[in-house]
Amino acid sequence: MASTTRRGFLGTGSAAGIGYFVAAGSRPAWSNSAIEQMNVASIGVGGKGGSDSQNAAEFGNVVAICDVDRNTLESKGRGEKFKNAEQFTDYREMLDKYGKDIDICTVSTPDHMHGPATLACMRLGISCYTQKPLTRTIYEARLLAKVAKETGVCTQMGNQGTALDSSREAIAQIQSGVLGTLKEVYAWSNRPVWAQGPGRRMDLDKYRAQALAEVTEQEGAGADAAEIKEIVDELVGGKAEEISRALERLDWKSWLGVAPPREYWPGLYHSFQHRGWWDFGTGALGDMACHMLTVPFASCGLRDPISVQAKSTGHDFDSFPASSIIKFEFPETSERPAIPFWWYDRKGNKPPMEVFQKWGIENVSDSGVLVVGEKGAFYSSDDYCGVYELRGVEKRKVDYEKAEDKGKGNDVNNMFELFRAKQAGDPMIAQSNFITRAGPLTETILLGNLAVWAAAEGGADGEMGEWGEKVEWDAKNLKVTNLASLKTPHVADLIKPTYAEGYRLD
Repeated sequence: MASTTRRGFLGTGSAAGIGYFVAAGSRPAWSNSAIEQMNVASIGVGGKGGSDSQNAAEFGNVVAICDVDRNTLESKGRGEKFKNAEQFTDYREMLDKYGKDIDICTVSTPDHMHGPATLACMRLGISCYTQKPLTRTIYEARLLAKVAKETGVCTQMGNQGTALDSSREAIAQIQSGVLGTLKEVYAWSNRPVWAQGPGRRMDLDKYRAQALAEVTEQEGAGADAAEIKEIVDELVGGKAEEISRALERLDWKSWLGVAPPREYWPGLYHSFQHRGWWDFGTGALGDMACHMLTVPFASCGLRDPISVQAKSTGHDFDSFPASSIIKFEFPETSERPAIPFWWYDRKGNKPPMEVFQKWGIENVSDSGVLVVGEKGAFYSSDDYCGVYELRGVEKRKVDYEKAEDKGKGNDVNNMFELFRAKQAGDPMIAQSNFITRAGPLTETILLGNLAVWAAAEGGADGEMGEWGEKVEWDAKNLKVTNLASLKTPHVADLIKPTYAEGYRLD
């Protein structure tokens, strides 16, 4: 069977009648008697992409892998399930050659490339497993959900907490009304665990100036200027050689992708440090809120906030602040009154203790979630709401759909759910799909970064500054309604990006 025919065939779900599925209650289940495995590709195979690609290889046949770092790419290619996969450093070249043959693609790149890579795949009819946060900007999150719906592909965000039975049970508990009327929601994270803060960009000119100042101070008064220059030239030359060697193995142009150009600097962006930069990442909020809000978002209706406001330790509109506090305001719905959601990031930065003491919580975890109701509270000391307890009320008997356990952890279970959705031809099987969960969740979360952007002024000695400008939001139309009165520049630039030439947004 030709690959394009196979993909269309699988998408109809009609394969259920000829051995693809076996009965499992009211839902289709994976059958090992499948006629053939789906073809898989991976964009980004280092860091989280290492496990994402490995998890996808548990269920599919890997035909191509892509990574901008040739060392990472070649290392992955030596793996047993990746030996036959062709290797690329530019995903566009990979899709040009294999797009018609790929059934599922994992996207595990820096945040700024989630949107363009995933859009390119979906527009070719490829189902996607894309890491969190789904996108770097709000508009991209809305667009990914729109394109997923239009194309009918199956999707899943890398939010493994959605595959935990504990989080599914917690959602059902709160939705049952066990806490009474909902009052407020809190989340606090020990992130960032990467470098953030102003003044961090580096290039050879800045490096030379710093080296000159340091060498001059070390040599002391009366030092020979020619000798100082010789030392500085040697330091700068050594750094230039280090950069040149690194770029022999790193496709920096593809790493930048849709972002504005800037010089590569060792250890500053690649690898892992991207999330601390406005051009490439989404800060601690983007990193962890997709996980931590799994339960509150679904159970408390945390969609379409009407305003956000933040305070921070200060930033330079290039690198995220070291720490921030954000307040989201959500309007009244038919299920609950208007409620606030509070976000805190950086280890030790938590809600006031009286918030916890009211419910008998004394030893507050480094990261966690608290949902407060009129009768009781939900407390999770886990990043994924994998463990939780109710305070002031007793658990109710609730019904919820359990995740299918493949015996290798919730990361694998979350990946498997996408494969099961693809074989069934039903995108809604994947609980963290772009349309009903991941897209709207990402929109909510990323709005908080507009408030952080507008809270650039920190306090003295790295302390928290005053509250920044409030950003009032029209979620339906993705517009800041008080934009004209804001003094902070370029707030709207965080809503919809401009892609570099060679990449397609709309």
